[in-house]
Amino acid sequence: MKAHTRETQATMTPEKSLQFLKEGNVRFQNNLKANRNLLEQVNDTSEGQFPFATILSCIDSRVSAELVFDQGLGDIFSVRIAGNFVNEDILGSMEFACKLAGTKLIVVLGHTSCGAIKGACDHAKMGNLTKLIQKIEPAVNAVEEPKDESQRNSSNLDFVDSVSEKNVHLTIERIRKESPILAEMEQNGEIKIIGAMYDIATGAVTFYD
Repeated sequence: MKAHTRETQATMTPEKSLQFLKEGNVRFQNNLKANRNLLEQVNDTSEGQFPFATILSCIDSRVSAELVFDQGLGDIFSVRIAGNFVNEDILGSMEFACKLAGTKLIVVLGHTSCGAIKGACDHAKMGNLTKLIQKIEPAVNAVEEPKDESQRNSSNLDFVDSVSEKNVHLTIERIRKESPILAEMEQNGEIKIIGAMYDIATGAVTFYD
């Protein structure tokens, strides 16, 4: 499989880009890989890059977007931060990726048993991590069940995963609200913005599309 070129990127649509990721994740789950020469892709991308998707994911070592979607060099922009939330810098990066570099799809990828989400559920405080966790806590507050405070913490993995999913949806809302550029591109059908959840136990990605 060759690296994307300006011509192949131009043939990509938001729907086709999503299908590429879905097919890549199926390969990953089945321990298969597309036939690609990474060193050849190094050479092919040395004078330019033409990725088709931008993926915002957590820094978790188990959730490498290139691996779980079986993509090669030059295929995706990968934005990583604990808790996969957005800020001004990440939004700027996404605007560059879509408006200037031509990606057709933004995926906000959460994952099960997320450590940052657990920290937010426990309202943990430690150095700079405190401020990071505060950015995720709105998702904790938005999940209504369980009502019992003793169950609203990191020991309740169902609660943790519910918060992870809510965090994905709230992040997408923030992208649309805080980036008029991306919101307009989505309204015009130039890009698609969707959420997804990676299951660390199975390797499967569930898309919220």
